[in-house]
Amino acid sequence: FEEKPREFWVQDYPAQIALTGSQVFWTMEVNLAFSRIEEGYENGLKDYFKKAVAQLNALIEMLLTDISPLERQKIETICTIDVHARDVVGKMIQAKTENANEFLWQCQLRHRWDEKEKDCFANICDAQFRYAHEYLGNQPRLVITPLTD
Repeated sequence: FEEKPREFWVQDYPAQIALTGSQVFWTMEVNLAFSRIEEGYENGLKDYFKKAVAQLNALIEMLLTDISPLERQKIETICTIDVHARDVVGKMIQAKTENANEFLWQCQLRHRWDEKEKDCFANICDAQFRYAHEYLGNQPRLVITPLTD
């Protein structure tokens, strides 16, 4: 992700890996934005919001090209998750959320890679679960709204 723009590396992996990787990087980057805020840089979340919008737009541009139906489904699924992620960050900006311990961030499903455990974990509030590679396949996602969040 750091070596290759996201819209390119998502093409290199199957949907499950691309989606999980995207969610891990989202959690990492939002936490980094909070770290920057705590260090005195007020615009940490606003800067990340701009980056998230640019990444989403790059994926949408891919959908306008001639790609396989399977690749299209993968990108559409990631776009659906990205729209929700963008909205969450926007809501945190509006609420003036300033650190990673605030409920508005803690109540989100956050995926993270644990280097010591060499495994992916899903966190929400005080709960933590091993990722366990559960996956329903490359299917259309239900749009996430405040009522389905």
